[in-house]
Amino acid sequence: MSQTKKIKDDCFALPKGVKWSPVDTALEKLKNGLSIIPKENLQPVEKSVSFIISKPCYAQISNPNFSNSAVDGYGLNGKNLSEDNTFNLLPKVAYAGTNSIDTIPNNYAIRIMTGARLPKGINTVVLSEDVTLINKDKIYFKGKLKKGSNIRLEGEDVKKGELLFHQGHRLKVQDLALLVAAGVKFVDVYKPLKVGILSTGDEILDPKIDIKKLSEGMLFDCNRPLLASLVSKWGCDVIDLGVEKDHYDNIKSKLNHASKICDVLLTSGGASAGKADFLSRMIKDEGKLYEWRIAVKPGRPLSLGLWNNMPIFCLPGNPVAAFVCSLIFFYPSMLLMGGAGWKEPLRFQVFSNFTKKKRSGRKEYLRAKINSEGMVDVYKSEGSGRISGLSWSTGLVELPEESLEINKGDTVNFIPYSNYGI
Repeated sequence: MSQTKKIKDDCFALPKGVKWSPVDTALEKLKNGLSIIPKENLQPVEKSVSFIISKPCYAQISNPNFSNSAVDGYGLNGKNLSEDNTFNLLPKVAYAGTNSIDTIPNNYAIRIMTGARLPKGINTVVLSEDVTLINKDKIYFKGKLKKGSNIRLEGEDVKKGELLFHQGHRLKVQDLALLVAAGVKFVDVYKPLKVGILSTGDEILDPKIDIKKLSEGMLFDCNRPLLASLVSKWGCDVIDLGVEKDHYDNIKSKLNHASKICDVLLTSGGASAGKADFLSRMIKDEGKLYEWRIAVKPGRPLSLGLWNNMPIFCLPGNPVAAFVCSLIFFYPSMLLMGGAGWKEPLRFQVFSNFTKKKRSGRKEYLRAKINSEGMVDVYKSEGSGRISGLSWSTGLVELPEESLEINKGDTVNFIPYSNYGI
């Protein structure tokens, strides 16, 4: 009776004699090898959110552009403030948006509203509720009041000519108020990166196809909608290249087409070494293949290269691996190519609420989330096809290439998805 062969428990260990590229090495090559791709454009401020600034942006006016009152109260010449203060009251009111009042004499005060320009001579404003009115022509207040209280000085926030944003800054919603207040009407920005997204595989169907046509052995393409949503959220223009069967000439034709209309291409599937996996072989033979086997889990079949000078990121076909590799490899590359510069992810040291024995050889990323006790849990399965783990998780636990044993309470690196704007 022949002995039954068992599946080795190290079936995912690195093959002997095969040199695998460490994650950090692949990232360093991307960082040093990629450059800014899009052209510049002049964008109106009100439509500039999510664009990346291509030239330093400076304030055209100061903010505030005149000294004004921060409260409703009484403006006064506060050269001689004391514990007991009495000031003559002028029968006028300084309102916001008017310049009818010029100079306030020494020892006089005037009623002033929030945002009103400070008449000359006023250097302090006292709150209305702290004042006692005497015979309608004098005010009295008691207590220490510092010179300069309750006023906003011209340029105290931003001065004319001051740098607002460096080149490479991606404009946020909250940046618009500052730009408008500083008199900026247009900003120099990079045009959005054009990212093509292509899925490959004989077993893949477009998700728009009726569910009744999903035959046995076929799968809906969830990678393309996932990746399209990601890169769109990252401020890129998405070019949907559909699904292509595992046919060498057809895929080659699709790559040639993509290189004419895209700045960069994201593919999923076909990056491994199977007979029907053409992408890596094709790029190696007819393009430029810089990385193929990268020591990362999930996502070992991952290729990085050029096709007709178009950067191409060949992601794994498994949805979880495609998602994780997009965050780890494509996100910082996308920022650099789009003009924002390379960005390292923020890592937080947290206590583990799990145990794990890890083999050496690959950097691993586990789907994870912080629990109510502030510790980090990992998803129940590390399988790349367990898509529900993406919805369950709020970030990734990053484990180094070295072998290690993690016990509950040990500190681990946690990278929140918010680091990637998702």
